[in-house]
Amino acid sequence: MKLELTTIGENQVLVTRRFRAPPEAVYRAHVETDLIQRWMLGPPGWTMPVCINDPRPGGKIRFEWRNGDGHGFYLTGEYVSLTPHSRIEHVERMHLPDPTPDNHVVTTFEPDGTGTLLKMMMTVPNSESRRMMLESGMEHGMEDSYQRLESEILA
Repeated sequence: MKLELTTIGENQVLVTRRFRAPPEAVYRAHVETDLIQRWMLGPPGWTMPVCINDPRPGGKIRFEWRNGDGHGFYLTGEYVSLTPHSRIEHVERMHLPDPTPDNHVVTTFEPDGTGTLLKMMMTVPNSESRRMMLESGMEHGMEDSYQRLESEILA
């Protein structure tokens, strides 16, 4: 159940991945702070010491990651809308340390047999922003996180 990444047009990226858990469980793992802090860590060796998450329209997001060498980065954002167990819309920006352009993210959680098909559409302002996002290693960090989610949180 590997992550698939597809570019669309000049400024979008579609991420899809199947999980062996119902949409309610996968959705919950994306909105409950204690669960997010356990799985959304990227590559091995990273931690999320700060996880501020207010899953409601207008609610703020701040995730901070650190590796064993003391290096890190953070993400800020805000929720636009949430439909329990089926859809999350938010805007985020990475701080590396300078902030990246806004990334508008719509994540859906669709029933798929006994599991879930997650689709995450990311829309950035332009092709240069998308190129930089894809070159950042985002795909590997997401797959490591999703493997952790499936094996540790949804097991």
